[in-house]
Amino acid sequence: MSATNSTGHRPAGRTVLAGARVVRPDGVEDAGTLSVEGRAIAANVPGEAPTHRLAGHWIVPGFVDMHVHGGGGASFSAGTVEQAFTVIDTHRRHGTTTMVASTVTGELGDLAHQAGVLSELTEQGDLAGVHFEGPFISPHRCGAHDPGLLRDPDPAEVRKLVDAARGSARMMTLAPERPGGLESVRALADSGVVAAIGHTDSTYEGTVEAVEAGATVATHLFNAMPALGHRAPGPIAALLEDERVTVELINDGTHLHPAVLELAFRSAGADRVALITDAMGAAGMGDGRYPLGPLEVDVREGVARLVEGGSIAGSTLTLDRAFRRTVTVDGLPVEEAVRALSANPARLLGVDDRTGSLETGKDADLVVLDADFAVAGVMRQGEWVVPPPADAAEG
Repeated sequence: MSATNSTGHRPAGRTVLAGARVVRPDGVEDAGTLSVEGRAIAANVPGEAPTHRLAGHWIVPGFVDMHVHGGGGASFSAGTVEQAFTVIDTHRRHGTTTMVASTVTGELGDLAHQAGVLSELTEQGDLAGVHFEGPFISPHRCGAHDPGLLRDPDPAEVRKLVDAARGSARMMTLAPERPGGLESVRALADSGVVAAIGHTDSTYEGTVEAVEAGATVATHLFNAMPALGHRAPGPIAALLEDERVTVELINDGTHLHPAVLELAFRSAGADRVALITDAMGAAGMGDGRYPLGPLEVDVREGVARLVEGGSIAGSTLTLDRAFRRTVTVDGLPVEEAVRALSANPARLLGVDDRTGSLETGKDADLVVLDADFAVAGVMRQGEWVVPPPADAAEG
């Protein structure tokens, strides 16, 4: 039976977006049509009446952020459901339909409590899991983590944090050169949790060894690690060259020079880059003072720095801004930006069977962008988080 009647009407409960440039895994469909039924992307039906006419717009997959600490004045590290939902809602309005909650270095008991709260939100589908950033990182590259709370990555303590997340632990960032580092990488890999190398003082050789032990992610590559050197290449070269490693990049214009972003894309290839926010509580907010775990952060002109010491403290980025910058400032093709913000992180997190690309049967997670790549609509699992403009609706 046809999904439309003889007048071309659509059945109730079905949304049809027509006329936009639709970015699918096999390329861009000009003046394309995308249909949604229930929570999923549905097959198109010829002649079906559109719900929204979106000429001059783009439709891209919902963004997937695998490294985010906060937003909307709230933080996942607060350990409360209320603050967690504030973070989630803030980033959803900017197009992030899937996100992993990142913690900040703290006492092990506090981190275990946070993991328990965040695991509940993962179990009910609001989060894609928990990312522990610290406390098993280098005091020499600790950035915006309290150096007094850092510790060696004891595999037993690593397992305790993973267990506290009750099956929701997705990733842990650690410094593999610290005592117990390689054993902890192996323990994480064996338990199905992504071992990420970051906030590290590791050498090239030590990083190669960590990747061989099972590490598969570079936490915000270039930041909080030794610079690339011609005699001592350090971790950057090892992480860029290995095809098993996905490299995170923060493209906010502060953390990376455009030439460095291009270097990473060209060296690793567009299929191995995941653009992240590493956002703290000021994302989606204005300048001011904000907490980051146990530390205080000043945000001025959108740049977050620790009150004590002045180190860059995460970002105020949202992924819609990262997308727009990647395309309009850095000049990368839209298809590459889509892979870096959606398909690649979804695959790394193991959720690419249901999100990360616009394919029939997957969740209807999508972002409508205008001609200037600003958000004009956000849909998550078939529900509008940000409805498209009224003049784009069928009259």
